[in-house]
Amino acid sequence: MVDVFSGRFLIHKSGRAVEADQALENKVVGLYFSAAWCSLCRDFTPVLGDFYSELVEEADPPAPFEIVFISSDRSAEEMLEYMRDLHGGWLALPFHDPLKHELKKRYNITAIPKLVIVKQTGEVITDKGRKQIRERGLNCFRNWLEGANVFQNFCT
Repeated sequence: MVDVFSGRFLIHKSGRAVEADQALENKVVGLYFSAAWCSLCRDFTPVLGDFYSELVEEADPPAPFEIVFISSDRSAEEMLEYMRDLHGGWLALPFHDPLKHELKKRYNITAIPKLVIVKQTGEVITDKGRKQIRERGLNCFRNWLEGANVFQNFCT
């Protein structure tokens, strides 16, 4: 995933910009295609927030996992409000970055919400991340980790 986002900046809901290369290196990456106007998205986003929090913010050591939100919101303001209101501590592609259109095409996004789990190369581990989290909770991360060929001492 580092290659796809190379040289770009991602943003945190606080507004802080981070270098994508550094933030995504050696991590399983979830590409979260979502929008504030989507009721299914608003329903799933808090579930994803809890999942992320348990894996990354509360775990010691933190899991090698990061989410990048790719917005389908109508405006940058709507996107930022959605991020502040419902999102976890993950990152987002800036609203006006044209890469979001390429990513939607590359990963065949025809409906939202969609959580695509990818390796560092951008290769898909699963395009059913949302369903797997709902059905298996934290247990699905171990499979993603094995599929990503990322090694770290991490137990779920």
